Amino acid sequence: MEMLLFGVWALLALIPNPGAAEERFEVSVWPDQAIVKYGQSLMVNCSTTCPDPGPGGIETLLKKTQMGKGPQWKEFLLEDVTQNSILQCFFSCAGIQKDINLGIIVYQPPEQVIVELQPAWVAVDEAFTVTCHVPSVTPLENLTLTLLQDNRELHRKNFRNLAMASQRAEVTINVKAQREDDRCNFSCHAELDLNSHGGGLFHSNSALQVLRIFEFSQSPQIWVSSLLEVGMAETVSCKVSRVFPAEEVMIHMFLGDQELSPFLFWEGDTIWANATIRAMEIGDQELSCLTSLGPVEQKTSQPVHVYSFPPPILEIEEMYPLAGTEINVTCSGHILTSPNPTLRLQGATDLPMPGEPAWLSFTASEEDDGRNLSCEASLEVQGQQLSKTTVIQLHVLYKPRFEESGCPGNQTWLEGMEQLLACVPKGNPTPVLICTWNGTVFDLEEPQKATQNHSRTYCCTATNQLGSVSKDVTVLVEGDFGILRETRKTLYLNYLPSKMERRKLPYRQKEKNKEEESQFAVQQGEKHNEHNC
Repeated sequence: MEMLLFGVWALLALIPNPGAAEERFEVSVWPDQAIVKYGQSLMVNCSTTCPDPGPGGIETLLKKTQMGKGPQWKEFLLEDVTQNSILQCFFSCAGIQKDINLGIIVYQPPEQVIVELQPAWVAVDEAFTVTCHVPSVTPLENLTLTLLQDNRELHRKNFRNLAMASQRAEVTINVKAQREDDRCNFSCHAELDLNSHGGGLFHSNSALQVLRIFEFSQSPQIWVSSLLEVGMAETVSCKVSRVFPAEEVMIHMFLGDQELSPFLFWEGDTIWANATIRAMEIGDQELSCLTSLGPVEQKTSQPVHVYSFPPPILEIEEMYPLAGTEINVTCSGHILTSPNPTLRLQGATDLPMPGEPAWLSFTASEEDDGRNLSCEASLEVQGQQLSKTTVIQLHVLYKPRFEESGCPGNQTWLEGMEQLLACVPKGNPTPVLICTWNGTVFDLEEPQKATQNHSRTYCCTATNQLGSVSKDVTVLVEGDFGILRETRKTLYLNYLPSKMERRKLPYRQKEKNKEEESQFAVQQGEKHNEHNC
């Protein structure tokens, strides 16, 4: 009996036990690591080693669609994955259920990186902030943000040890502005490292932001006369000192509502604006200078007074009178001058009352030709004494005449030297001069080489519209000095006897001879002065 029982148990041991195989089954999921881009889909395969599995599948909060199945597997499509989650893959075998979890990591690369400067224009020595943020990026703990000034790293920040719920993908630093920072480029570099999740490395850069540094602490200065004459061009200036960068300062100048067109120039930290104004309205006005640099504006204004003061009116009855004509000169204030000016006419003995003209009368003479007649008008404006003068030149017409100073009757030339006949007549209109000898016209323009043939008497005639006059001009050409000395000696020896004889004459005879000599000299002088040759 015992042997029979042992045989039964031995047979039973040789028969396979299906329950033991089912207890050793496995459940697996593919992929074993799941990383999916935000909003994308993921295919998941859940399988088992159970030869005859029971119910199986996946459990997830995500939207799923079964795409296929086999005896030991099922495949699902997860759609619109937008958040991290844990998926459970399960199968049952002979009443026993096993499962395995799959962690799904959603990532969003830093596609948009924004860097901001606050403010964009910063005064020297003032603080400004540089901020970089990424609006959409996950997972945050794998992100690193780096702030750059040009190519120099300013600050680096990672988010590995920060609580995700309380953090944003942002970094901010404060910087003190210096002049050398002007026009520097600021940028931000974002790096999302998913290598630990099998997802690779993602990079992105922000656009460049240009920082502007300025210094603008002083108000503009205006240079303009407090009095402006209506209709007259006047230069005005506006200056700004200790400004940086000077070449970028905007300057607008106004006279009242009229905008001017200034010319700008700068040197170092100073800029000037020059403009030409022409005030057309009388009265009080305001000149203003508006300057701006970046976000800062400054304005300076200065009052001006516009007045009207044309020059006085000077009138002469005859601008070209004949010598001996009575001349009347009148000076009066301009009708646009207000109040009436005080007038002073040159040569007038009496000062007229304000508003009354000034008078002057005289007989024109040859000496008045070319005389300047002037009239001065004085006017007080805003406590300042102003004056205007009008000048007219008088032209007196008279016949030609010769003066010994301008046309000597006796002229001595040195033989062999270049010479010109010296003769300039007076007269208005200017006379035409012609000098002749025996009907031959002598050249008065080109210098002549003096010879003994030039020793002669020339007839010079001056002519204008009022008449003509003539004069003899005698030219003596001197030769060698020794010959001249002998000639003078001979003349002196011949002169001695006559002089001795004169001493022997009675007193009355001497007086008579002197009178005759005097008359002869007068006649000779008249002969050498104005006459018809």
